[in-house]
Amino acid sequence: MQKNESAKSAKEIVMEYLQAVEREDFESARSYLKDDVSYVSPLNSFDNAEAYLKYNFSLHLPKLDIKKIFADGNDVCIFHETTLAKPPATVFTSILVHVDGWKIRSIRVLFDPRPFVQPKR
Repeated sequence: MQKNESAKSAKEIVMEYLQAVEREDFESARSYLKDDVSYVSPLNSFDNAEAYLKYNFSLHLPKLDIKKIFADGNDVCIFHETTLAKPPATVFTSILVHVDGWKIRSIRVLFDPRPFVQPKR
């Protein structure tokens, strides 16, 4: 039996969103976001779903190596590592996602930005 949309947990919504991003399925990923989703990271911020997704998809990030997921009501926290080719680095990242009305309202990303901003030697 398939779950009703309204019965999905915040964790299920976030994981389905991440799977859509991994598949590079823009339309599906967009369906999980509020129009005015708030995205904040050490390097960028957006308050518009389309602008955020265009940026996110332009990064062509490799699959996330998820280490741990915590859910507390409408909040989901994910700890993961991403191994990048350019710049060559493994980045440990924390993501805090808030779900409101079965859509993602906000995404807060924390990571050490030094690999992205250090001058080339």
